[in-house]
Amino acid sequence: MTASDGHKFDPSMLREYDVRGVVGKTLHAEDAHALGRAFGTMVRRSGGSRVAVGRDGRLSSPELADALIKGIRATGCDVLRIGRGPTPMLYFTVYNQKTDAGIMVTGSHNPPDYNGFKMLNAGKSVFGEAIQELGRIAAKGDFEVGAGGLDDIDIEDRYVDRLVEELDVDVAKPMTIVWDCGNGAAGDVVRKLTAKLPGTHHLLFDDIDGNFPNHHPDPTVEANLVDLKAAVAKHNADWGVAFDGDGDRIGVVDGQGRVLWGDQLLQIYAADVLERVPGGAIIADVKASQTLFDEVTRLGGNAIMWKTGHSLIKTKMIEEKAPIAGEMSGHIFFAERYYGYDDATYAAVRLYRILVQSGKSLDTWRDAMPVAVNTPETRIECPDDRKFALIEEVRDRLASTDAEVDGIDGVRVKSNDGWWLLRASNTQPAIVARCEAADDAGLERLKAQVTAQLQKSGLESDDFFAPGGGH
Repeated sequence: MTASDGHKFDPSMLREYDVRGVVGKTLHAEDAHALGRAFGTMVRRSGGSRVAVGRDGRLSSPELADALIKGIRATGCDVLRIGRGPTPMLYFTVYNQKTDAGIMVTGSHNPPDYNGFKMLNAGKSVFGEAIQELGRIAAKGDFEVGAGGLDDIDIEDRYVDRLVEELDVDVAKPMTIVWDCGNGAAGDVVRKLTAKLPGTHHLLFDDIDGNFPNHHPDPTVEANLVDLKAAVAKHNADWGVAFDGDGDRIGVVDGQGRVLWGDQLLQIYAADVLERVPGGAIIADVKASQTLFDEVTRLGGNAIMWKTGHSLIKTKMIEEKAPIAGEMSGHIFFAERYYGYDDATYAAVRLYRILVQSGKSLDTWRDAMPVAVNTPETRIECPDDRKFALIEEVRDRLASTDAEVDGIDGVRVKSNDGWWLLRASNTQPAIVARCEAADDAGLERLKAQVTAQLQKSGLESDDFFAPGGGH
């Protein structure tokens, strides 16, 4: 161990469950190198020595990955480099190759000028206090030193083969499916995967392009699903699937072009898994519909509401021994039959298997779901240095009322009309809002309550739920 000149990250980079910044402004190659040294140091001090490294298709990712790898190797850790691909392929490598840790260079669903890093160490996500510890190690220059090796591995075919294995049923009626890769990092994998799956497959934007020239790679925004819906209609497809920039979040539309959001997909997965794991814990984040929690309970499962964030959900899954979990954002986590992480391509194949086994179309599953009226996940601009304080102000005001508040992550408020949520985003300078009611009139009353709270804390808009409606 040696103490050397320290490195200070821009404080906005060290987020709750990853490290992320704007390339050329808050994130530079020097930051990637320092993070590599800090992460390698953390791995060494936890008894590890082998680190898998992958990168997405962003234009800045090769340079950042090279700097990161140099930093990791400078601590004496050996690096297993898998090259370009989706984040779940990096997670798969950690399990398949039994490395001690893994780190992915990815900007996820953020705009093209963003990038960042998702990390695993000793089988667990690196998040929260551990990310702050990386900052402290770097600031002190308290790095382990050594000369680690570098090996390149082509894991893509093995990963694809594992995905294909999930469709372990006789497909009597192969389906027609549209796959929208959004020019993100999953493109090459999806091309190989669909070549091995039964059925007819139509691929959209499967060339990996960090400029994202066709649409932004975020399937939680319905405007980004326009091309997918059109292709499903054009090809008379059974359903369509879309991925985010690094392939760990899924978006789905049925044969009628109706979106199935994360909590609706989780209903389908939960119904399937609870047949094999009776009474199993099914975890969903605070943004999920009450209809999901009610349906899991009806099916005999243990419905658990938890904090938003892939690292937080994965940690809770281990604690509760949950077979499956999901988020509104399209992260779906499978511990039953899989490794416990979020993988959108795996989720797509698993959905295919469920549809085949059930003998029901996705449209039929969608038609049978309980009806509720809700807003989409709405992001309202709010500076990073203001968003958490704003939520605390709302919490304090509600404390002096008789409101029924769940404070597990932000504030989720129940009323006779339904519920509403306000929480600070951990990935963007934004407040996240959502409302759900039994009817339109109730929804308007809930939206009015949210609007009043945001206005009391200084945000200006008469309609925060309109597109672009909050600043």
